[in-house]
Amino acid sequence: MAAFGLVFLDDAVKVEPSGIFSYFLIGSADSARSVLSTIAGAMIGVAGTVFSITLVALTLASSQFGPRLLQNFMHDKLNQVVLGSYIATFTYCLVVLSTVKSSDSLQFLPTISVGFSIILALVNIFLLVIFIHHISISIQADQVVSNVNSSLNHHFRRLFPKAEEEEEVLEIADSKIEKLKQNARYKEVYKVKRSGYLQVVNRERLINLAKEIEGFIEVKKHAGHFLVEGQEVFTVYGEKELEEGFESRLLSALIAGNKRNSTQDSEFAVRQMVEVASRALSPGVNDPYTAITCIDKLTDSICYLTAVDLPGPYRFDEDKKLRLILNTMSFDGVVSVAFNQIRQFGQSSPAVLIHLMGAMVTIYKLSERSEHKQVILKHAKMILQAGKEHFGERNDYRDLEERYQQLDISDNTLQKDKV
Repeated sequence: MAAFGLVFLDDAVKVEPSGIFSYFLIGSADSARSVLSTIAGAMIGVAGTVFSITLVALTLASSQFGPRLLQNFMHDKLNQVVLGSYIATFTYCLVVLSTVKSSDSLQFLPTISVGFSIILALVNIFLLVIFIHHISISIQADQVVSNVNSSLNHHFRRLFPKAEEEEEVLEIADSKIEKLKQNARYKEVYKVKRSGYLQVVNRERLINLAKEIEGFIEVKKHAGHFLVEGQEVFTVYGEKELEEGFESRLLSALIAGNKRNSTQDSEFAVRQMVEVASRALSPGVNDPYTAITCIDKLTDSICYLTAVDLPGPYRFDEDKKLRLILNTMSFDGVVSVAFNQIRQFGQSSPAVLIHLMGAMVTIYKLSERSEHKQVILKHAKMILQAGKEHFGERNDYRDLEERYQQLDISDNTLQKDKV
């Protein structure tokens, strides 16, 4: 578009180099062709270099941090801008080059267009320097962990926002749920038609479908689960007979794909962070400092979850009638995903387990709900047991035990739960 626009401007304006501008603007067709050919050849050559650097960086990142982090590099805006700029400049020069005419019957010299190509070449030189600096920073372990943590916090704040004011939370007893299921006039089980990772559940559409049948729908899976063809995914309870085409409308409320994404999957970014920590603790890498950094970042994210209300499984319509039962992620589930594998892979590393116990203490003290404290206490006990079985040095185990004793197990909220 820039090429066609500037060539059109050249044809309309007819700029003649004069005065000081004669030193900067092209004055002959041969010069124009030489400049455009030189810039086009240089841009496609540098573009190949940039692609090579990117592939090397992706290879290093894949081997050190895991292949699932590659999409983070590919989604990097600066990488996209640099690659796009070189290809675009090459294309621009080709288009403008084809308009240069020097025959007796037709002469055309796109002075403005050629001058703009020189400006693009200068800008791309600076972009190359910025790109090399950026790519060397982006593959450093601390930067990768920081980027994944920013993505994790963003997803948590989007999926589990803090309520600005107290909202009415509707609850329903399990016994009443069972009674509603038994008294439903129609009950139908629906199976998924193709395999794939569940990415999105359209809850609004399911609620509207439940209204049509004057009943409710139970969803067996949540985003992140792998669906196998023929697996039960919905159970529909209704008072009205199900119409023809209801199944296709129901299954269209699910989006499944070949890989997991972060649209509704709260575990997705957590598993990315855990993968970095797990690889750091492998015998081939043996980098406990990166694993400790991952523990710190995960601690920050889990502490945020202690201050928000995770959505429950039940969804009601505007008349407060039950319409949807979801398979939701619990606080216990998120904490297990975050810390179980790190504990398992790091059980022979005293530094990692001691730091992991310190993370449990931090989360425990910032938690205000007894159910959250019970979850953290459970994980702290597993960490203590792992240290007891694998630590060869008594002083290391003593350090681990001292941190465990910082947990206020005599907390009044815990005592009430036990009673």
